[in-house]
Amino acid sequence: MADQQLQEKYAELALKTGVNLQEGQALVINSSIEGADFAKIVVRKAYEMGAKNVQVNWADDELTLLKYQYASEEVLTDIPEWQIAKQLAFAEDGAALLSIRSTNPDLLKDIDPSKVAKANKAAGEAMKEFRQYTMNDRIPWSIISIPTGDWAQKIFPGKTKEEAIESLWKQIFKIVRVDKEDPVAAWDAHNDTLKQAREYLNKKSYQALIFKSEGTDIRFELPEGHIWKGGAAQTPNGNAFNPNMPTEEVFTMPHKYKVDGTVTATKPLVYGGNMIDGFSLTFKDGKVVDFKAEQGYDTLKHLLETDDGASRLGELALVPHASPISQSGLIFYNTLYDENASCHIALGKAYPTNMEGGSDMNEEQLDQHGVNDSLTHVDFMIGSADLDIDGETADGSTEPVFRQGAWAIDFD
Repeated sequence: MADQQLQEKYAELALKTGVNLQEGQALVINSSIEGADFAKIVVRKAYEMGAKNVQVNWADDELTLLKYQYASEEVLTDIPEWQIAKQLAFAEDGAALLSIRSTNPDLLKDIDPSKVAKANKAAGEAMKEFRQYTMNDRIPWSIISIPTGDWAQKIFPGKTKEEAIESLWKQIFKIVRVDKEDPVAAWDAHNDTLKQAREYLNKKSYQALIFKSEGTDIRFELPEGHIWKGGAAQTPNGNAFNPNMPTEEVFTMPHKYKVDGTVTATKPLVYGGNMIDGFSLTFKDGKVVDFKAEQGYDTLKHLLETDDGASRLGELALVPHASPISQSGLIFYNTLYDENASCHIALGKAYPTNMEGGSDMNEEQLDQHGVNDSLTHVDFMIGSADLDIDGETADGSTEPVFRQGAWAIDFD
């Protein structure tokens, strides 16, 4: 069993630094049944910190798979109004949202990708109003992960289930800094480092970034008024929180109509319980006009066809190749971890908070500013040890931002 004391520290970190839970605030937890023991630690600590109510939404991989195997398409795409209303009620009350993601990467590999795509689209449409609360940082939210058997053995295939889980716990504790004497203080220092990077990039205000590496040659134009973010975010009332734990990125949005070139993924993407690997995308005027995939072609095709915005980009993130996750030498088959090992981009919806005044804009205004909208937001990794990035200034000249996968600039 993983060190109980470290699990306690991890739960406390998720509440204090992840969602920054306040006394008298409600908390919603999304957790797998397999992670029930850890979730109960979080619930106990939340009440000890003064949470007024803790709601746990349980999920179970086996039940999810059975539903896809036997339920009709009509059932899979019907999201009950009471589920939507429950989530909205907590959001309207200013609740914090903590998601503990630990799904089997291969869960739905034998399910028709079109069925999964339709279910994902229906869920996206149903939760569109609720997602406005998280995408605009109106409520504090955070995503963490804990080991589960199938996921751990995917990463450590030569080990028993118990050995794999133990190995994954050790990696997680290290990567999220729970092994430090004071994890909260360690995260404060880490957030300060990311703040320096984003402030430098905001001051530079490049009009475009150009990425070049093996299989990648692409120009991302950045919309006027774009904002770089990374590390801690803030709710409207000024409470800081960390949406992702771990996080090693600073990120902004590319202009939805001004991305041209080809990108090649450097790590597998797990989407909808299916693996997409060995894939590349070609963009023209911001839209995917061609794509290839050695594995998961149909899953990628359905993702791109989710809606008009799914074939355009909503996020561009910079992560040094020397990040702790990358240096672990592991592929986690979990976007929360793999995206923080590598520079990445996201198909689909952009965060309005990456645009000056974006949180107050309507859909038409966001579009006019080049901000993408979609029911989906899916990150995939394009960084590597040979990635070079140039920043294009207003006069059209360029200067190094990354060289050989590392920062080429001095933030001081």
